[in-house]
Amino acid sequence: MKLVPTELPGVMVVEAEPVGDERGLFARVYDADAFAAAGLPTDWPQCNLSWNPVRHTLRGMHFQTGEAAEPKLVRCTRGRVFDVAVDLRPASPGFRRWVGVELDADRRNALYVPPGCAHGFLTLTQEAEVLYMMGARYRPEAASGVRWNDPAFAIAWPAAPALIGPRDASWPDFG
Repeated sequence: MKLVPTELPGVMVVEAEPVGDERGLFARVYDADAFAAAGLPTDWPQCNLSWNPVRHTLRGMHFQTGEAAEPKLVRCTRGRVFDVAVDLRPASPGFRRWVGVELDADRRNALYVPPGCAHGFLTLTQEAEVLYMMGARYRPEAASGVRWNDPAFAIAWPAAPALIGPRDASWPDFG
């Protein structure tokens, strides 16, 4: 397993390094010691699963406010998604910038998103499934978001959404 920094501070791509033989393959996809050595969290009290039957479903851009801000480790376990993190940390050199990574079940990669970043994804295949390891429990009163196509970020989505939920479609601009 390799932790690969992105251009946003603290946002990391987690790459599997599979070893294969006649039985198939084996790959470490999480290592608490490696995460701790990189200054990343190792406690994941909640896991969530998102199943998306329609290609080009958009979910996001979500984050938790205040002390409920949560890190996420996001992995596509079926299909492919374009996964995005937007830096909303005012003191960060990456403030208002975004990074997008294609997560692919066949590549077994993941994206670590630190607290203070908004997160969302666009499915690139039918039947896409996404597993989130959450570094904090969900608190509905702290749930927030920003509009997926907010011009303040100018995210270059690979396609227009075919399906987006009412809440995600109505998040405000960042301001």
